Amino acid sequence: MASFKIAFPPLCHTGWGSLEHLVPEAKRLRGSRVLVVADPFLARIGLTDRVTVPLKDAGFHVELYTDVVPEPPLESGEKLVSFARGGGFDLIVGLGGGSALDLAKLAAVLAAHGGKAADYLNLTGTRTIEKRGLPKILIPTTSGTGSEVTDISVLALETTKDVVTHPALVADVAIVDPELTVTVPPRVTAATGIDALTHAVEAYVSVNASPVSDALALHAVRLIAGSLETAVRDGSNRQAREHMSYGSYLAGLAFSNAGVAGVHALAYPLGGRYHMSHGESNAVLLPYVMGYIRGSCRERLADLLRALGGEGGRGGSIGFDGSGTQGSNSSRGSAEDVELASRACIARLTELVRNVGIPATLGQYSVPESALDILTQDAVQQKRLLARSPLPLGESDIRRIYEAAFKGEIVEP
Repeated sequence: MASFKIAFPPLCHTGWGSLEHLVPEAKRLRGSRVLVVADPFLARIGLTDRVTVPLKDAGFHVELYTDVVPEPPLESGEKLVSFARGGGFDLIVGLGGGSALDLAKLAAVLAAHGGKAADYLNLTGTRTIEKRGLPKILIPTTSGTGSEVTDISVLALETTKDVVTHPALVADVAIVDPELTVTVPPRVTAATGIDALTHAVEAYVSVNASPVSDALALHAVRLIAGSLETAVRDGSNRQAREHMSYGSYLAGLAFSNAGVAGVHALAYPLGGRYHMSHGESNAVLLPYVMGYIRGSCRERLADLLRALGGEGGRGGSIGFDGSGTQGSNSSRGSAEDVELASRACIARLTELVRNVGIPATLGQYSVPESALDILTQDAVQQKRLLARSPLPLGESDIRRIYEAAFKGEIVEP
């Protein structure tokens, strides 16, 4: 098999109550002036106090920044970077969902660089990140984005999204405390949960998948599929919240190594043009994209069916066959078994999205059919993501997937 690289964040504390490690880690990182970047909702319900008060009691100077909006536009990133540069901070703490965490790590890195955030964008930027920047501690309060372990910061542009990506954006410390997710509303729990599931599914079928990312992705799918519906129904269920936090974390590790692909490429324009949340745009597209590419990754989908709680063919081993390819039928039953299992996997993904209350079509999000052409043009530009798809997706393929998602029909090439 071909060689592969595995990258993990330097340190992560996980488990119920793991927020207790915040102050010791802040001291270890030699911080004194701390900028806490947090979702404003968390400040309103007092959750930010669980971060700011212990830090202040320990002698840190703390400033709280809550000018954070969902799916943050480039302008929000520019504003925070400017604030961080002028504040004399030596440690940044991100608290919240993916938007807050993405902005926090962007500010931490670009505080040590010149120019604007726009200069470092993947699609159009002309500058390169050269320094690690300020140390950063990232604390997710949702189970979905995996931002606490990835090396990207996503920003919304006028019609689509783009990213700043570099290893320097990886957190110095991540703290994944399921207790912090208990107050997340059902709709957000559902959307972020399907987002995490999408990360794991796309990582598993990615052309960059490896035995290590496979193990992470499959266990993430098991945890998420087995707990998401419970977490949506009963947010106080401790086991469900723990499994969702761990599943999201593992999915983040999986896709930070193997990458995501077509679902995300098509989701970015929905967020840019229609301001759909990242989780919901991924969720509504997941069954349609995976259904379209099914023929290119049948064996992998059969594996995923087992992880989703279904029966994948006649049993057998899961994962790579050792050749560096995406497996063979010999370990998964007959060709007919694999065919049936791959179709059942798409049905299970469709069912799971529906069961947690995510709308099933683009029309239900008020996306008009007349917009499908321009969405296609936007999605074609996401070459970084599309390159990881096991089925190459050209303009006509992307248009057919958007149309399928609009009509609510699974289609294949």
